[in-house]
Amino acid sequence: MKNEELYALLRRRGVLWPSAEIYGGTQGLYDYGPLGFALKRRVEEAWAAWFVGLSHDYHLIEPAEILPEAVVRASGHLENFTDPEVTCESCHSVFRAETVLEKVRPEGVDGLTPAQIGEILSSNHVKCPTCASLALSVPRPFNLMFGLDWGVTGKERAYLRPETAQGSYLSFSRMWDVGRRALPLGIAVIGKAYRNEIAPRQVLFRMRAFTQAELQIFFDPAGFSVPFDRVRDELLPVLRVDRRERGEEAPELVRAGDLVASGGLPEFYVYHLVHTVRFFRDVLGYPADRIRLFEKSDKERAFYNRIQFDVEVRLESLSGYKELGAVHYRGDYDLSRHSQGSGKDLSVHPTGREPLLPHVLELTFGVDRNIWGLSDLHLGTEGERTLWKLPSYLAPVAVGVFPLIAKEHAPYALALADELAALGIPAQYDAGSSIGKRYARMDEAGTPFCLTVDGETLAEGPTKDTVTLRFRDTRTQERVARTDLAARILPALRPPRPART
Repeated sequence: MKNEELYALLRRRGVLWPSAEIYGGTQGLYDYGPLGFALKRRVEEAWAAWFVGLSHDYHLIEPAEILPEAVVRASGHLENFTDPEVTCESCHSVFRAETVLEKVRPEGVDGLTPAQIGEILSSNHVKCPTCASLALSVPRPFNLMFGLDWGVTGKERAYLRPETAQGSYLSFSRMWDVGRRALPLGIAVIGKAYRNEIAPRQVLFRMRAFTQAELQIFFDPAGFSVPFDRVRDELLPVLRVDRRERGEEAPELVRAGDLVASGGLPEFYVYHLVHTVRFFRDVLGYPADRIRLFEKSDKERAFYNRIQFDVEVRLESLSGYKELGAVHYRGDYDLSRHSQGSGKDLSVHPTGREPLLPHVLELTFGVDRNIWGLSDLHLGTEGERTLWKLPSYLAPVAVGVFPLIAKEHAPYALALADELAALGIPAQYDAGSSIGKRYARMDEAGTPFCLTVDGETLAEGPTKDTVTLRFRDTRTQERVARTDLAARILPALRPPRPART
């Protein structure tokens, strides 16, 4: 399905729409409707169940979204959190350099200087996307953070957080004190981040306000013990820098053990790569042959990273691989910078050990981008019906409840919907139009189960208090007792969890 077609369907079904739509919409900002909000919550819950579930020492917190200037100065964001900006000198339109160069340099512009980007623009005769002029400026760095006036005088500065990670670093010392005072310690945040994108585009991929789910794992750099033997033989779809430099784009399947033995990667890093791929493949349902782990070079990596692999998925609506998550080895960059900036020593003193400054492994996940990805891969047509084949535990509505004849069966169906909701099963009552159209609406919304109350449900005899249970993917139906419904449905609504370390 093309980008425009998919976006139109998501708007029509109330999954999402442009913010301030009655005023023409606001570029880079979107509102989630009932289906979108529910799907987003399910994805966040599945992410937390998987990644926070990796250890008993990993915890979710909710830090503030506004950061004092001293924090973003210490973190390096005031200096380094920039994108190269290109301006058309004819029509004065402004673009990200990566956007205007995406056809001639699809690998992006990470690691290039403004002069090098300018040379690529000139030598390839790149035109302005708006007016087709060749008069594009040499790129200049543009800081992506939103600044705020702070306090009653307006002289102090603060910033909307550009990533959720900083909240974990600022909370590390407190979490150490309230926890078991042991490493590794994981601090996870699911929440909003804000970036003043030069040219928001591709709907949920370049937004000015978006949701991240990130886990920061603080560990002893002298040894991060993981049960690597459990994953040693797992095949990972890797595209390493050396193969990219030879012009290759397809990943190759490499054993996790080989990435350590001959690939130069630490066991703890590859172990978490494996669990990240498993989450995308086994929990979110992305086909294995569409996933690749894209290694960033020294010049391409974010300024704080020592090792970086982006998790990319090939999406038809956006014509290629798109980044949906990443695994970053950030070393001691963050705690050392905040130690210097705050004047507080963030070293810890494990029992019986010398003081140490923990290193950080970051598992990051774009929630909004994955809403789009789940739509791209799971929402399509099958014959004459539109079908969203979401995993059952991600479905916005788990069960549709219908009275076959509203006048006769509505009271029973309404009571059944309330009963299921009280058991923690998201149920939606629908009595409008024909039963076939109701099924079609639920298929389009990704609802895995539908229950129909009919004459047999109310009649005395062996079928009393039974309903028709219909399955989305196969359209098969069976008769199920009301008392057995929860046992049939609830197991399908629990997201998978990994084995704890």
